[in-house]
Parts: sequence; C-alpha cells; structure tokens
Amino acid sequence: MANTGWDEFEIGAMLRTFEGEAGDIAGTLQEDRHYTQNSSFTASVADWRLIKPVFNKDYCIDCQFCWVYCPDISIISRDKKMIGIDMDHCKGCGICVEVCPTNPKSLLMFPEQADEETEIARWPSKEEKEK
Repeated sequence: MANTGWDEFEIGAMLRTFEGEAGDIAGTLQEDRHYTQNSSFTASVADWRLIKPVFNKDYCIDCQFCWVYCPDISIISRDKKMIGIDMDHCKGCGICVEVCPTNPKSLLMFPEQADEETEIARWPSKEEKEK
C-alpha cells in the first residue's frame, strides 16, 4: 500500500499513529511499535524543518512532558529518561520546547544549520525571579 501524500487527505481527517489499539505504548520500544502507513514515523519529515530542537541534558529533569506532547514521537526516552531526539521524524514544531518546565529550558529551538555543541556551550543561564 502506497503512502498517501499530505495533500491527498480529506480536510479534517484524523490520522492515527498506530495500527489498531496502541496498548502499552509507553512500555514498548519505539522500533517495536506498529505504526500506520500514514504516520510520519514511516518516512523522514526532516526536510520540512527550518528550525530544530537542541537538547541540553544538564537541565533536563526527566519530566517526560516533551515525550508526551511530541506529535511525531520524536523524543527518544528509555526507562523514563530522555536520551535524545529522533531528527529523522522531528518536524521542528517546537512543542517540546513550549512544554519544558525547566529554567533554563532543557530544549531550545535553533536554526537547522546550527551546530549543537556550539549552541549548548552558549546555553542561557538560569533566570532569576524578581523579588
């Protein structure tokens, strides 16, 4: 079965990520999940991205908010710890950054061409609250 192009879906169509019931999705490794043909997991969408999230593990509290809210399951988590981002399937929407509760955030958006090590070295420091 060929994948349907984005412009071939009916407006308002709901695209399911998994075949049948998702079941214990949190306990299933990403590579063992049964994705639908229309899921962005089955094809790279990285070429859509103009900006990308960069992960700084030094500020991550492993709350898993980014993993829960990522619409493309691009957050890689093992044993309830974030270990990285699947850049083949990340569209660069920035939802992970918006839901990150840390100060400074452990995820920030940068231009697609940005060097991750350079950006981590220039990471903002903690913002002090006014008293």
